[in-house]
Amino acid sequence: MTDKITLHDKTFVPYISNEELEKAIDKVAEKINADFADKSKKPVFLCVLNGAMMFTGEILKRCNFIAELMSIKMTSYEGTSSTGKVKVPMGLTGDVSGKDIIVIEDIVDTGNTIVALRDILLEKGAASVKICTMLTKPEVYKQSLPLDYVGMEIENRFIVGFGLDYDEIGRNLKDIYILEK
Repeated sequence: MTDKITLHDKTFVPYISNEELEKAIDKVAEKINADFADKSKKPVFLCVLNGAMMFTGEILKRCNFIAELMSIKMTSYEGTSSTGKVKVPMGLTGDVSGKDIIVIEDIVDTGNTIVALRDILLEKGAASVKICTMLTKPEVYKQSLPLDYVGMEIENRFIVGFGLDYDEIGRNLKDIYILEK
């Protein structure tokens, strides 16, 4: 890991190595494989763009069953903080009616986006919705919606890398960095 990186006007320091991320992804994939091993219906992995692209790819590579892939783009962040308002700049890329959906998120903090997405999916006729997130911030997550698959719990700080960005840059970093105090 690089000691420090600068994105726009902010400096970030190492936080979670790619090796740690890979181990967490292995554990999440094991749970998903166990839950869907005996299912006759093919689930849909729903990648929440853009942040969950890397995590989704890693989960897909590890799954032992046939599945479908769709995406949606949702956002509630501007700069380094949540606006509290969920926007949907790009809708669902397929029909979820009657399908079991596994939502793949990069990070769940307040949970506003994931609750809004679950409601959209149920309105569109999804048979079931499970939530899979690489990271969560339990300190700020106050929703009643359970998170079915969680890679890691982290503190409530701003991070970049492995799909997460700061004003659209830093997603391509294989490790995760935290905003320097």
